[in-house]
Amino acid sequence: MIDPHSFTDSTHPLTTHVSLTLYFHFPSSTIHATALLTLQTPHTGPLSLDTRSLTIHKILDPATLTPLPFALSSSEHPIKGRLLTVYLDNNSSVLILYSTSPSSSALQWLSPPQTFNKTHPFVYTQCHPVHARSVFPCQDTPAARVCYSAKLNLPRELSAVMSARHCDRHDPVGTDLDGMLTNEESGFGFDLMSLWCEEGRVVEEFVMEQPIPPYLFAFAVGELGFREAGPRTRVYSEAVDAVLDAAAREFAGTEEMIRQAERLFGEYDWERFDLLVLPPSFPYGGMENPRMVFLTPTVIKGDASGARMVAHELAHSWTGNLISNKNNEHFWLNEGFTTYAERRIVEAVQGEDIAALNIGNGWRGLNEEMERFKDNMEFTKLKNNQEGVDPDDMYSRVPYEKGFQFLWRIEHQIGRPAFDEFLKKYITTFKFKSIDTETFLDFLKANVHGIEKDIDLQLWTEGTGIPPDAHEPVSNLYIKITSLAKDFKLGRMPREDEVANWTGQEWELYLKNLPRAVEASQVLALDARYRLSESKDYEVKVAFLQLAISSRCRDYYGEVEKTLKEVGRMKYLRPLYSGLVQGPGNEEEKILAKRVFAEARECYHPIAQRTVEAIFAKHV
Repeated sequence: MIDPHSFTDSTHPLTTHVSLTLYFHFPSSTIHATALLTLQTPHTGPLSLDTRSLTIHKILDPATLTPLPFALSSSEHPIKGRLLTVYLDNNSSVLILYSTSPSSSALQWLSPPQTFNKTHPFVYTQCHPVHARSVFPCQDTPAARVCYSAKLNLPRELSAVMSARHCDRHDPVGTDLDGMLTNEESGFGFDLMSLWCEEGRVVEEFVMEQPIPPYLFAFAVGELGFREAGPRTRVYSEAVDAVLDAAAREFAGTEEMIRQAERLFGEYDWERFDLLVLPPSFPYGGMENPRMVFLTPTVIKGDASGARMVAHELAHSWTGNLISNKNNEHFWLNEGFTTYAERRIVEAVQGEDIAALNIGNGWRGLNEEMERFKDNMEFTKLKNNQEGVDPDDMYSRVPYEKGFQFLWRIEHQIGRPAFDEFLKKYITTFKFKSIDTETFLDFLKANVHGIEKDIDLQLWTEGTGIPPDAHEPVSNLYIKITSLAKDFKLGRMPREDEVANWTGQEWELYLKNLPRAVEASQVLALDARYRLSESKDYEVKVAFLQLAISSRCRDYYGEVEKTLKEVGRMKYLRPLYSGLVQGPGNEEEKILAKRVFAEARECYHPIAQRTVEAIFAKHV
C-alpha cells in the first residue's frame, strides 16, 4: 500500500499523464467527462483507481475503442470513496467516460445569488487532500505525480482558469472529442457530441507539462475578470471592479516576494504566479495550485498584510509543489517547510519584527492545538499514523508550526548560511519527487554531519507534544505585546498611544495571549475602546469573538452569527462553532449554533460542511 487514503496498489504502474474533456452542465451541477489515463508501462491484470461520487458510463481501450471490463465497489469507503478496478490486457492507457455528481466533495457549485454579481453561476475545485477522485478517476495519492491537459466546455459568457497554462479559447468542434463519442453508444444516455457543439458554448484549453500531485489539479469557472499585478502575476476574481482593484492593491508587492524567494530557494520553476480571489465560501486561506493560487477574499485587508498568505502559497512553489509529501502522514514536509520559507520571505520583505509576530502567532496556535488534541496525542506528531483517519478531520496547525519549529531548531544549530545551503541542495535533489520523513532525515544526516547528536530527530518527528528545545520568538515588539496581554489579566487595558501603530497582526497576537475567558464587562470595555468586533481583519475579529463566546458575553452573538454566514473559511468556522457548542450549561449557544449552521450550510463548501458536522457530532 502506498497511501492510507488511496486504493492505489504499489504493484501497479503509476499514471504519468491525464487528458480530460469536461462538459459543465450548470443546471444539474454535474460535469460530463472523459479521462484518458496514460500509464508508466503497459499492464496486464487489474488496475486500481480512486473515485468518489462518480458515475462510470464506459471504459475503452483508446487505441481500438473496444470496451474494457471494469468493476466499481458496491459500497463507499467513508474516506477513500469507491474502488474502480479496470481489467487490462497489455494496455498502457485507458479511456474512461464518466459524470460527476452534485455531491462531489471537491466541487462547490454556486448559484447566481451566491456570487458577487448575482447574474451567473460559479464553480471551483478544492482537491486537497483526497478530493481529486470526485472530479476524475485517478490514483489519488501525491506519490502518483501526473502531467495533464484539459478541454473545458462552458457557457460562452463564462471563462475558466486552471492550475495549468492556458492555450486556447475557441468554438467547440467535434475533433475536441477525438471522434470517440458520436452517438448514444457512449453510455452517457445522450449524445455528448451534440451537447458539446451546441450554440452558446465555448472551449478553453489548458496544459500542465510538469508532473504534479493530483491534489494540485484545480479549476474555477465563472464570470471572471483580472488586473495585472506584476510581470508574472495577474489577480483574477469575479468580474467586480471593487474586488479586483482591492486585490491588485493588496498584492502589488508580489513580484518583490518572488524575487526574494528565488534568492533564497533558487529559480521559480512554474513560469506564472497568478492569483484567484474566490467567493467567501472558499474553505481555506489559500491553496497553492501551481500557476494559479486560490485565495480567500478574507486576506484582502486593505493594508497589504494579506501578502503574508501570498508569501505562504508562493513558498509552496518550492516546498509542496516541487517537492511533495508522499502521503498525508508526512504532511509536515509540505507545510513545515513552507511555513519556514514563508517567514523567511516575510522577514526579507517586511522585516524581522513582522516575521517575529508571525512566529509568535504560530506559537500560540501550536499551543492551542496541543489543548485540542489532548485526547488524541497521535495528531501532535509530525509523522503520524493516519490509517482509518479522514485527513480533513485532523487538519491542524501542528504540521505547519511544529514543522516550522523543527526546521528553525536546525537553523539555530548549524547557523543560517549553512542551513540556506542545505535548503537549496534539498530542493535541487528532490524536485518533482514525492518523499517521506525517512528520506528527509537520511538526507539531513548525510549533509549535516553529527546533527543527530545535537538534536533528537526521533523525538521531533515521532514524539508527541512540543519538544523542550522548541521556543517562542525573541523580539522587542513581541515581548511588548505579550506583556500588555499579561497586564489585561490584572485589569489594565492598553493605552491608545501603546497601540497607535498596531496592524491586524499585533492585535491578533495580543488577543491570542489573553486568558481564554474573562469577565463580560472586560470584553465590552475592550471593544468600546478599540472596536475590535467591527474589524475588517477577520483574524482580529474572530479572535475577539472567540474571547466573547468563551466569556459568555452574549452581546456579540449577533456578530458571531453574521460572521458565520458571510465567510466559509474553516479557520474561522471551527473555533466559532466549537466555542458555541463545547462545555456544559450552554444550551442557548448550542441552539444558536445549530440554527446558524442550518441557515448557512448551503453557502459552505462540502469540506467545510463536514467539518462543522463533525464538531456537532462530538459536542451536541
